[in-house]
Amino acid sequence: MKTRAEVVVLAADLAGTTVFAVEGAIIGMRHGLDLLGVLVVALVTAVGGGIIRDLLIGAAPPNAIRDWRYPALASLAGTAAFVFHAAAQGFTGPLIIALDAAGLALFAVAGVQKATNYGVRPFVATLMGTLTGVGGGVVRDMLLAQVPTVLSADIYATAAWLGSAVLVSARALRLPPAVAALAGGASCFALRLLAVQHDWHLPKVPVW
Repeated sequence: MKTRAEVVVLAADLAGTTVFAVEGAIIGMRHGLDLLGVLVVALVTAVGGGIIRDLLIGAAPPNAIRDWRYPALASLAGTAAFVFHAAAQGFTGPLIIALDAAGLALFAVAGVQKATNYGVRPFVATLMGTLTGVGGGVVRDMLLAQVPTVLSADIYATAAWLGSAVLVSARALRLPPAVAALAGGASCFALRLLAVQHDWHLPKVPVW
């Protein structure tokens, strides 16, 4: 029988995989890729962060390789986006941003929960949540030869870090796993959307 924490990890991981796969497929199509290219980008976006996290915490082989549901969901979501490309590519900027923020929040939650389940200390678990959220997007952007979103977007990795930190704090207060996960995910999602809406930025050094 799975514990509640394990159920939360699995649910957040699978939901995040689906959301990021759709987003990755849309970005691939907008770069003019064919079906294979779109599926590769969708898969990398969906499972890249989780694979990096699992390797770092010693969960080998990673879930995305061991559990058929991860690649199956990512491939199915990517294929659906490709088949219904007119509707998928018709998504407006705000909808894509909301989709991305949802995936970021789900993966941040999954990353923290799994790292904590493997005995990782709270501070490092926060970093693992952040990495899970942004890792797939970094690999995707590198494949597409563009500056990773995490390095240029307004409050992106910071939102994942905040959600992860809230979740770690909620677990330290011994809140129920589902409540802690909801608090962390909502914090990440809300900060990301607010940052885009209000054009919030982290400090930058002026370019001479």
